[in-house]
Parts: sequence; C-alpha cells; structure tokens
Amino acid sequence: MSTSRTLEIDQIDRDAASPSNVDVMDDGLLERVRNRLVGSGAALTSAAVASAVREESGGLVADADVLAALRLVQQEFRGAGVLEPLLRDPSVSDVLVTAPNKVWVDRGDGLQRAAVRFPDEDAVRRLAQRLAMASGRRLDDAQPWVDAWLPQESASGPVRLHAVLPPVAGEGTCISLRVLRPAAHDLDALRHSGAFDGPTAAVLREIVAARLAFLVVGGTASGKTTLLAAMLGEVAESERIVCVEEAAELYPRHPHVVRLLTRPPNVEGVGEIQVRDLVRQALRMRPDRLIVGEVRGGEVRELLAALNTGHDGGGGTLHANSPQEVPARMEALAALGGLPRGALHSQLAAAVQVVLHVRRSAQRGRHLAGIGVLCRDGDRVQVLPAWQSGSGWGPGRDDLAALLAARGGALPC
Repeated sequence: MSTSRTLEIDQIDRDAASPSNVDVMDDGLLERVRNRLVGSGAALTSAAVASAVREESGGLVADADVLAALRLVQQEFRGAGVLEPLLRDPSVSDVLVTAPNKVWVDRGDGLQRAAVRFPDEDAVRRLAQRLAMASGRRLDDAQPWVDAWLPQESASGPVRLHAVLPPVAGEGTCISLRVLRPAAHDLDALRHSGAFDGPTAAVLREIVAARLAFLVVGGTASGKTTLLAAMLGEVAESERIVCVEEAAELYPRHPHVVRLLTRPPNVEGVGEIQVRDLVRQALRMRPDRLIVGEVRGGEVRELLAALNTGHDGGGGTLHANSPQEVPARMEALAALGGLPRGALHSQLAAAVQVVLHVRRSAQRGRHLAGIGVLCRDGDRVQVLPAWQSGSGWGPGRDDLAALLAARGGALPC
C-alpha cells in the first residue's frame, strides 16, 4: 500500500475520529469497503469512500454509516490510526499495544490503560505494517520485527517505532511507539519545575562557561536530553553548536545550532548514515561545541577523538544507571568501535571532565541526582561524586573547583 495514497476528508475534523465508531458499521461491510478501496487503485477521496460503502451495502445504508466509514478509513490510512490522538497528547511519552484491547500509555507516572481498542488482531498487524512501510522498512513473516522512525508529521515530535509480529510475539502483534518531545527548556524553567535549586543551577552555568566537556547520564526517559538542551542554551551566542542526533530532539534556545541527523537503510538495506559518519563530518563544519545527542555505539571513538583535538565544551547523553558506571559503559561502547580498553581510559580522562546524573522518581519527577568528576586512578578512570541531591557536596568538590579555576571560572558558594 503506497503511503502517498492518503485520504482527503476536508469536511471532517481529525479529532472527531473515535474508536467507538468500530461498532457503528457491520464488520463484514467495513472489511469489504476497505478491500475495495485498497484494490481499486483510485484516489482515496471522501467521494470514493462514500461510493464504496453504498456499493458494498447494495445502496441500503444510512448517511450516519457513510460518515462513520469516512472516519474509520481516515484512521486506517492516516498517521498512526486510532493511536494518533494518543501520540498528539503532549503528556504522553510512550504508547504500547500488546493486544487489540490492550493499549497502554505512559504520561510520566508509569503505564496506564488507555480507552482505545482495535477491532481485532488483523487491525493491529495492518497498522504495524503500514507504519513500517511509511518509515521505508518492511515488516512481514520473513522480517517479523522493525525498529524505525516514523515520518515527522505523525505527532508533535519524532516517534520511534518498534513492532514485532507473531509467532515471534507469542500473544499477537506488539507495537511500541516512543514520542520524543523537542527539548527546549532552559535552566530557569528546570529550576522552577524542581529539577534542581538555584545554587545548583549556578554550578551548571559555570560548567558551561568554563567549557568543561560533560556527559548527561541516566535511565530511559529520565530527562537527559532536556537537561542537555538547557545546558546548551547557556552557551555564548557567539559560539556555533553542531549537534549529531538520530532524531531532532535538541532545540536549545540558541541562535546558531546546526543539526545533523542519521538515516536508516532503505528497504534494499543500503543508504544508511550512522552517528559516527556524522561526527566526522561535524569536525569539518567549524564547531565551537560538538554534541552527540546520544552516545550508544562505536561513535564513542570518534567523539572522544574530537574532544581531544581542541573542541572543548562538547558532550552528549549516555544511558547509565549511575555516574560510577560511566567508565564501564564507555568501555563496552568503545569495544564496538575497536578502541582498546587502555586507549579508551586514556582518551576519556583527557576528553570529558564532568558527569551529570538525572533520574526520574514518583516523588520528584525528573531531577538532577548528582554531579561527578572524572579523575585518573592509575591507568583507569573513575567518577568521583562532587555533589548529590539530598546530601550536598561530596569528595569530588575540590576537583570540580580546580577544573573550573584552571579555566578561569569559580565554584559558586
């Protein structure tokens, strides 16, 4: 099915589509209408849908049923179908489908059951396959899973799709959609939201002003990108920021930001552009600050090399449960890029100075949990706690103060 064959229904508000309309029409009639529209090859206009409904029903159909068919076919061919309203909800970060009548959402407080359902397993499978096709990927019995990005018009931010078909998914087709909301907060907004207090915000500003390279670490959906964007908003307007990302998430309040985005392979398996390719290109673009939206593979080799060639003040995000786990996590990623353990620790010690740890909890939401300083321990690197939420300054405070002083900065009192 071609993704360009979208349904043009001008007289119906998009938000009027509701999953309850599944019950308005007979399921058999709806299936025949769907098959006629897909197989006809004609433009999918509202008139074509109305004509198909009347022909498949033998002309004995009410105007209300025609209207219901228009709305249902609109859901079938546009966006994420019945899941589209959930993706457009600004509070939703994840939409998960585990069965036709089991749809879950995460609004920041854990998973909750959504009042959305599919008619049957075939409807879930069709949606998964259509979304995969819209992303330029295949999803069928020969390739029963897909990991891709949806087209940008699918929601208010980039959406990452993961889907698995039976029999790999034992209970039926599973769809996972993650909405990446553009991160455009500044440090003041995060301070007012309770992510950290005023004195801690002053420390973060000093880290940026002193051009210390930093990594923002934490778990999934903990607020890493949000804090990174806020930090970049503190960069002087005279500096040029070049960001390398898989999807456009970073929107710092800064006048000079260049974004380089990766590209997945096409259906033939060619044309892929990886993060490590873009890091090399970014070095030719005269960056004052080089940022990798998320360090997750062998690109760590290129990033560390870049930060060791005069590009101070760069950074990125990294999945890690605590600052102390950063060296081990970087070791694992460096191995993917062919960087030996000794070389990784040597480059890491010279390239990165600060680790910022963010966490999400039911009590405080997303917040800054700690600040760590990288220091050598023989031929290895360790992260020394400088500040922790709840307990304040730690043994790494003097190291952080020394790093700032060496670059003309000072640790706020």
